[in-house]
This record gives sequence, structure tokens and C-alpha cells, in this order.
Amino acid sequence: MIGILLLAAGASTRLGQPKQLLQFQGQSLIERSIQTILALDVTERVVVLGAHANEISSEIASLPIETIINHNWDEGMASSIRMGVNYMLQKKPNLEAIVLMLCDQPFVTPDLLNQLIQIYEQTAAPIVASSYQDVLGVPALFAHGTFYKLLALKGDKGARSIIPDYQELLQFVSFPKGGIDIDTIEDYEKWLVAPQQSPGIY
Repeated sequence: MIGILLLAAGASTRLGQPKQLLQFQGQSLIERSIQTILALDVTERVVVLGAHANEISSEIASLPIETIINHNWDEGMASSIRMGVNYMLQKKPNLEAIVLMLCDQPFVTPDLLNQLIQIYEQTAAPIVASSYQDVLGVPALFAHGTFYKLLALKGDKGARSIIPDYQELLQFVSFPKGGIDIDTIEDYEKWLVAPQQSPGIY
């Protein structure tokens, strides 16, 4: 049994508006991410909201996906990971693995997520990560044996911080477009004009 956890609780402070609601190819980033998740044959699909939860909830109300609200979102990403993992394990204690993803990576596809899952099923690796910009990060699959480390994360530390702990055992999928970085409205405007040439895209 595999679950997918979409982290979308951030406040997008530097952007000045909810990054989750930015438009790309006729969809908001969060709607695009959810449609990607819905295309997969997995056991659990959960979205964690936090800042701007009411506004974002309205945007995705018609989509058939479970949503939970992290009222402690201002602690940092770790609080959303802990809440999401705990929630999924309460529902499905025998969950084998969880794929963590963010809604501000618009080039994530069902094929990429399926690759993560397939490699896990073939190798039983504790982590199957995405590789971009000389780093390993999300979207990434974390097997059950790593959940205790996800649940121990604090503050602004994301799941990427535990990947080096499994350096000799992990697997990865190449995802060159995974390094997108839209932190300001200027970044976004430049990216809309030439998304393939924006920082983090190659």
C-alpha cells in the first residue's frame, strides 16, 4: 500500500500571494498537482493545507482528494510532514511507503511518480528520490522504515534533510525540471515568459 502526501501549507511570504494558486497552463499549481496525484493507482491521497487554507480549499473543493489543515504551519515544513504522516498511518497502519511532493513543481507528472513507486517495488530501497541540480529531493518515496525520521523532523527541515542518512541504499529518478524556484512575483513573471529558461529549469 502506497500513499501520496502533497504539502501545500506554506505562506509564500516573499511572493506576496499564495503560491499554491499561481496559474500555469490554465490551472492553479495546486489543482495541477492534485490532478497528477489522482491519475495514480495508490491507496491514500492527502493534501496538507495551512496558510490561506480557506482560499485554497475553495479552489480545490470539487476535487476528490482528502484535505487536512495544519494550524501550526508557521513552525515550518516539518510540522506538515509530521501531521500528514501521522494522519495517514492512523488511517492505514500497514502503509508501506509515502511519496512526498510539493505543489510548486509544475513539471511533476504521473509518469515520474510511478517511476518512484516502481523502483521501490523492484528494489525495496528505503528512499527513492528525484535528482535535479546535483541534489536529491522531492518528489521522493519514503519507505515505512524511514517514517520515524520523518516524524522526528522539526522546524524548517524538510524531508530532503534525511535523504543523506540513506545515501548508500537509496535509489533515484532523474527529474531535470525539478529545480524550479519561484519565490517572488518577478520570478513567476519571468518563468511564464520562458519557463524552460528560468532558474532551476534545464
